[in-house]
Amino acid sequence: MEQEGEIDGETDTLILGIGNVLWADEGFGVRCVETLNARFDFATNVRLMDGGTQGMFLLPWVSSVSRLLIFDAIDFGLAPGELRIMRDDEVPQYMGAKKMSMHQTGFQEVLMSARLLNDRTQQLALIGVQPELLDDYGGSLREVVRQRIPDAIQHACAVLRDWGVGFREREEPLATLDLVGPGELDIVSYELGRPR
Repeated sequence: MEQEGEIDGETDTLILGIGNVLWADEGFGVRCVETLNARFDFATNVRLMDGGTQGMFLLPWVSSVSRLLIFDAIDFGLAPGELRIMRDDEVPQYMGAKKMSMHQTGFQEVLMSARLLNDRTQQLALIGVQPELLDDYGGSLREVVRQRIPDAIQHACAVLRDWGVGFREREEPLATLDLVGPGELDIVSYELGRPR
């Protein structure tokens, strides 16, 4: 997965995990994009990215693609762990519907700014989960949210197929989730190191 570097102009699809793995269910988006990267190999015009909480710093990447798929934890006011899949014009209204963390307001602004900058028709999809708990610094995903990662991946694959994006399942999943940050943030290492 890439987080930094030059925008090559060849990428037309961005798969973005938004959130902060240090705040419990806030890490859902990042964990989804890590899992997707570990299980699937993508065409060269597809970029997978841990977007963290970078807000407007993501604008150059978001505005340069024709297709954008986002994973995130969103407070929809639903039962914990419930997934919502939204497309195109539905997405911005949900990204700011309930302020759950600083990155969501910033990311709604990123989407709106990208629409102003991008002269192409952009396809947009959001796969969001209802968090159970966010206010747990150092916490990992709650079980009800973690169990939804495979479903989120299935929905993502369906969206990508619908868009005609090239990908295939790896013969063997990557041994590492190909993290951008330190290995200590790998979900297994991170959880084993958390005091009980």
